Amino acid sequence: MLIATFNVNGITSRLPALLQWLGEKQPDVACLQELKAPQEKFPEAAINEAGYQAIWHGQKSWNGVAILARGELPLEVGRGLPGDPDDEQSRYIEAVVNGVLIACLYLPNGNPAPGPKFDYKLQWFERLITHAARLIDSGAPVVLAGDFNVMPTDIDVYKPERWVNDALFRPETRDAFHRLVAQGWTDSLRTMFPGERIYTFWDYFRNAFGRDAGLRIDHLLLSPALSGALKAAGVDRDVRAREKPSDHAPTWIELALDSKA
Repeated sequence: MLIATFNVNGITSRLPALLQWLGEKQPDVACLQELKAPQEKFPEAAINEAGYQAIWHGQKSWNGVAILARGELPLEVGRGLPGDPDDEQSRYIEAVVNGVLIACLYLPNGNPAPGPKFDYKLQWFERLITHAARLIDSGAPVVLAGDFNVMPTDIDVYKPERWVNDALFRPETRDAFHRLVAQGWTDSLRTMFPGERIYTFWDYFRNAFGRDAGLRIDHLLLSPALSGALKAAGVDRDVRAREKPSDHAPTWIELALDSKA
């Protein structure tokens, strides 16, 4: 089972690139973030024509998440991260696909830090940690996939000394990520590439992609029920080099589910 996460940075403007990648990669599941489109503007017809069915949680101009499944409709089981009924930002959605619970998330950026946006990021992270613990306790096969807006360690960021005060790299943010993983989650990409500098995001400015001045902020975490099924992982960085790309590249894992489904 091939599962990918891709922050498209605006699904309307990036739709041709997304469809091209879906046709080439043909993931079984694709988790999308930063749709930047209201619910009624999601390009469902084009996604269907590409062989996928989708559920999505849109929001005008900002945020937005979606789960696409090849040849079947994802069975939605959750919309919005529990813990704050007043939170109206579209950042979380859950569905079951082929017996696996897929959680697609777009964690807040949090800049400038310190400040209200950073406070919201940390509060959202704590809600995620609480909910993720329930998922672990359920014993279900779960994938937490998305743009976490955190570089967990120094090797996940180009020139870490330049990022010490950024909300994506502050100690509070990294501590939250490490506490999440310590529940029993497997960091797929780092498991497959221990000690290697591998990035999923490159800024549009200062020729960041050309210099490979990147960040690893897109993650796919596996619950214990799936940790033994991890077969491969990677980043489709060539997609970032195409015309009018997202600043993120699709990140993916392959699971051997013959005995796990």
